[in-house]
Amino acid sequence: MTYFTTIQRTHSNARISKIVRHGGLVYLCGQTAKGSPSADAGIAEQTAEVLARVDALLAEAGSDRSRILTTTIYLRDIAADFAGMNAVWEAWLADRKAIAPARTTVQAALATASLRVEMTVVAIENERSPNPQGS
Repeated sequence: MTYFTTIQRTHSNARISKIVRHGGLVYLCGQTAKGSPSADAGIAEQTAEVLARVDALLAEAGSDRSRILTTTIYLRDIAADFAGMNAVWEAWLADRKAIAPARTTVQAALATASLRVEMTVVAIENERSPNPQGS
């Protein structure tokens, strides 16, 4: 069964792949607001940018936010940013009536001082008809 043994990597470089698909699952690398106008903004703006990037990558991979199994959220300052991040997160889920996934939120020193939030996601691909050719 090729479907379960094939690993597809998208947007890859020497260090990471933004999307990895395997066995019906979609794995997204850590998403931040880096490179966007909100990269120097507050937690609400950065969280909205990160979630927009998650939406775009999931769509490209054949999934969506309603199919997220788990998310790990890294906050630079959990005491200062937890409530603001949660407000944007909850609105994002409610917007499409997505069911809340399993989630872990931790404090972490992020790669760039201006970044407030980073998220990694694991989701299920949208259902599709099995391909007997295995491709």
